Amino acid sequence: MPVKALNVLQLEQLRRTGSCVGCDLSSAQLPDALLSNTDLRGANLTGANLSRADLRRANLEGANLSGANLMYTNLTDANLAGANLIVTTLIRANLTRTNLSGAGLSLAKLPGANLTGANLRLADLKAADLSNANLNSADLIEADLTGANLRLADLKAANLSNANLNSADLIEADLRDADLANAILDNAKMKSTIMPDGTFYP
Repeated sequence: MPVKALNVLQLEQLRRTGSCVGCDLSSAQLPDALLSNTDLRGANLTGANLSRADLRRANLEGANLSGANLMYTNLTDANLAGANLIVTTLIRANLTRTNLSGAGLSLAKLPGANLTGANLRLADLKAADLSNANLNSADLIEADLTGANLRLADLKAANLSNANLNSADLIEADLRDADLANAILDNAKMKSTIMPDGTFYP
């Protein structure tokens, strides 16, 4: 069966049942799609267009979303644990309380994204763009933020204990009440950064 036909059949299955575990939906065009509460565990969504889609409470555990377009997508309370989001576009996406534990987000584009209360424990965020992102109260325990862009990010009350922020850009970031216990800050760029105690650095 041609790949294109398989893709169409699986898209129809998703629309009909709300479930498509392990489906191949690579390069699928699903802008503005209504996919809340769907089960897409382990699905292949590489290069898919899910911009502005409603994926609230969707289960995307272990899914491959590498290179996908999730600009302005609503992923509130979604499960993306262990998902591949390398080089994925998540500009201004809503990831409030989203489970991204152990997810691969290196080189992901997240400027202006809302990650309030998100679980990013052990996530790989190397060289990710989180400029102007809202990470208020996010769990970033043991996350790898090496070389990440966190300029102007809101990290108030975020848990960054044991996180790796080596060479990260924290210029004008807000770290008030954040937990930086045992965090690695070697070569991090800090200018007008608000520290956990409310003082400015340097």
